[in-house]
Amino acid sequence: MTNPLFYAKIILFGEYGMIEDSQGLVVPYSFYKGTLKFSDLSSEFELNSNRHLQKYSDFLTTLDLSDDFKLNIDSFKNDISNGLFFDSNIPQGYGVGSSGALVAAIFEKYSISKSNPENISKENLKKLKTVFGEMESYFHGKSSGMDPLICYMNLPILIENKENLDRVSIPDGEEGKGAIFLIDSGITGETGPMIQIFFEKMKTEGFRKTLKEEFIRYNNACIDSFLKKDMNPFFRNLKKLSYWAYEHFRPMIPESIFNIWKKGLDSNAYYLKLCGSGGGGYILGFTKDYKKAEKMLDGFQKEVIYRF
Repeated sequence: MTNPLFYAKIILFGEYGMIEDSQGLVVPYSFYKGTLKFSDLSSEFELNSNRHLQKYSDFLTTLDLSDDFKLNIDSFKNDISNGLFFDSNIPQGYGVGSSGALVAAIFEKYSISKSNPENISKENLKKLKTVFGEMESYFHGKSSGMDPLICYMNLPILIENKENLDRVSIPDGEEGKGAIFLIDSGITGETGPMIQIFFEKMKTEGFRKTLKEEFIRYNNACIDSFLKKDMNPFFRNLKKLSYWAYEHFRPMIPESIFNIWKKGLDSNAYYLKLCGSGGGGYILGFTKDYKKAEKMLDGFQKEVIYRF
């Protein structure tokens, strides 16, 4: 029997803001995926993955998960000794949920109380997010649990605030001129240090104030208008959000991206924002005219993830 595939995820809106109770919109991204497999560990990739799973299984034994979400760690460890590894093409340090997919795959296979993601109540979604946060903290030091939740559910999730989240439908993509796309910054990012920078910034009153009064307002307005497919207010607020990030998230924007970020704001041809914690990996782009944006971003590797 083959194990299920777990897809990558993309935070369209809410990076960092979700820590401070903004809304968030997170979607699965099926271009990248991973699954648990067995092998004789003859390749270096498989052997390294197996060793990482061994260390991770030791960490999982230290967690005190509630009865509803307990894992069969003995079975997990036994499978590791028999050649289990995580076969994944999800790039690490790119903000698309490589550790989230792994956590989701392990939970799905080794949770003692089996549940169907489609039938999970809103209340249990919250509990599951907390459990996933504990499981993923091994990789980042602190985790909201959102990445594994998206990978596990394989559905778009709207985070309403710290307490509430629910499944949501995003408008069907269509072959229009507009697009949401990814730009490869060419370097990997590390979540831990970026989050550290954010918490340092949060110690200053001015930053806290502008985050709450401006960033969260623009972010939530973008989500609202995107879900309604109301593109004029969407792009209006997106420009404000992109400019705010250019001013206040400077350390999180890879150097290779600075100039094209500003170019988008100056020309209004496209707007950029962080994809995840930043520092490297992917950057998200939004445009009403992808052909025009593509020309202006010549030399950068791009992937379209949604058309409108």
